Amino acid sequence: MNTRFVYCDETGDDGKNTLSSDIFVLTSIYMPSEAWNENYKRIKDFRKDWKDKYGLHVTEEMHTKQFLTDKDPFRNYGWTIEQKQEMLKEFTLLIASLDIRIINTIIDKTKITTDEYNVLENALTYSVQRIENDSAGDWNYIIISDKGRISPMRKTARAIRAYNPIHSQFGGMINKPIKYLLEDVLEKDSKESYYIQICDFVSYFVHLFYTVKYLKKEKPKRVSRLIDDVFVGRVMATLRDAGVLNLKANSSNEYGLVIYPK
Repeated sequence: MNTRFVYCDETGDDGKNTLSSDIFVLTSIYMPSEAWNENYKRIKDFRKDWKDKYGLHVTEEMHTKQFLTDKDPFRNYGWTIEQKQEMLKEFTLLIASLDIRIINTIIDKTKITTDEYNVLENALTYSVQRIENDSAGDWNYIIISDKGRISPMRKTARAIRAYNPIHSQFGGMINKPIKYLLEDVLEKDSKESYYIQICDFVSYFVHLFYTVKYLKKEKPKRVSRLIDDVFVGRVMATLRDAGVLNLKANSSNEYGLVIYPK
C-alpha cells in the first residue's frame, strides 16, 4: 500500500471566542510519497529564483500574514506594492503546479451554539474524515503539523481511530473508525518545512475569502492596502481551476470548502 504525506496548518484562533477571529481554518495538503522529492525540488528552485529576483533568502520562512501586513522581516526588503503582488501571484502559480491535493476545513465560530463545541478537535476530525474518504483504502497516510497545537491534535487523532461517528444514509449515526492514518500526528517547525508554509498561505487566503464572501466583512486594513477582494478571489479560482483543491471534500461548494457548524 502506498503512503501519502499530509501537512497541516491553520489560520485563526481555535477558541470559541470570536473577538480574535470569527473563523478557524485548517488546511491540509497531501501528496503521494513518490511525488515528495519532485514537489520539493520545484519549490526549492522557485525559492532560489525568488532569491535572485527579490533577495528573499531560501531559508526565510514565508509567513503569509506577516507578508501581507508588511511586518518584519518582510518590511526590511523595501519591495513595492507591485512587486509584492507579483510575488503572491507567483507563489499561487507554484502551488497550483504541484502534485498535491488540498482540503480546507472552516469552523465558523459565529454559528457555534454550545459551550461544549471543540473548534480544533472538530476541524481536524472533519479533515481526516475526508482524507480517509479520498484514500478509500488504496493508500495510508502520515500527518505532519506545525508546533503549538500538537498535543490536542494527537489526542483527537487517537480518539477517532476508535470512535468516529458519522451520519448513516439510513438515518442515525454509525461508528466508522479511522483505519489508514499511521502513527501519531508528527510535529515539524514551519520554518523548516516549505509544505507547512504552503498550508499557511492557502489557509490565510481561505480565511480572507470566507471573510469577504460569506461573512460579508472587510479584510484587515493592512491587507487591503496590498490586495483587493478580486485578488483574493483570483487566488482561490487559480487553485480550483488547477485541480489541486479537493472539490469532493464538499461537492456542494465550488471550492470544496468544508464548513461547519451547519
